[in-house]
Amino acid sequence: MVHQPRSQERLSRSSDTEDIVTLLAPRLAYFAGVARTEHVTRAAQEMSVPQSTLSRAMVRLEQDLGVDLFARHGRTVSLTPAGRTFLGSVERALADIGRAAEEVRADADATTGKVAFGFLHTMGAETVPGLLQAFRADHPRVRFSLVQNYGEAMLERLRAGELDLCLTSPVPDAPDLVARRLDEQKLRLVVPADHRLAGRRRVRLAEAADETFVTLEPGYGLRRITDDLCSEAGFKPRVAFEGEEAETLRGLVAAGLGVALLPPPVFPRPGVVELTVTAPRAAREIGVAWLAGHPDTPPVAAFKRFLLSRRGNLLP
Repeated sequence: MVHQPRSQERLSRSSDTEDIVTLLAPRLAYFAGVARTEHVTRAAQEMSVPQSTLSRAMVRLEQDLGVDLFARHGRTVSLTPAGRTFLGSVERALADIGRAAEEVRADADATTGKVAFGFLHTMGAETVPGLLQAFRADHPRVRFSLVQNYGEAMLERLRAGELDLCLTSPVPDAPDLVARRLDEQKLRLVVPADHRLAGRRRVRLAEAADETFVTLEPGYGLRRITDDLCSEAGFKPRVAFEGEEAETLRGLVAAGLGVALLPPPVFPRPGVVELTVTAPRAAREIGVAWLAGHPDTPPVAAFKRFLLSRRGNLLP
């Protein structure tokens, strides 16, 4: 390998890291191959590249770094101290790239790939486990990365590329998202068992205008729906507590802290009565959302098709 004079165009010490990486990255595998064999011709044969291409790449690499990586001994080479230092980092970087490539290929595998799936807290006890069990009957080796959170937080993670799909409510309407309505869930006015309305089966929401409410925190879809329904009924709810879990609210209702608008429980809760709301119509839409224009891996596409096939039959 002929060693060329140092180039005057090599990167300066003040060059941006991004510039250095852009210039060096394509040559790192070549460098590791030459360092491993200590012979340019043999390395070129192993990597199936012309010897001249490999020689020029090594010379340019040294020029860009401004240091000698190899000592030349005829047709063979040996690493300089700087070359040995550089090789350790290069081998770690190439190994990391190899692992990353294997990971993303494994996640995209149609049979054993991964789906990053988000869902509401209120869907975690029964709905989502049932969905996963049904899907895995035909796709037993597909893996799931699950996130349970409130709607806005999941949409943020969807936009950040951390989720492939999410079940949320209300169904979002945003230009960067695609959303499909899957089902509807009736909401009940939950009151303490000794409440003045507890003997009723049906109630107009306006009849609870003077009550204290316990609700989810602002930002939760169910909180927005609660505020909108109360506004439609002609009042603004007086809020005694803002929480993160529907069942916590149900427990506080049982303790007499207030009333709440909630979806039906998985199991009946002692100490409360669940009333059908006749006016306004109290329900929430459940939908699936994903990032517009985002390509699906085969396992994500399969799970998306499965969810859409459950339209109208999503909830237990």
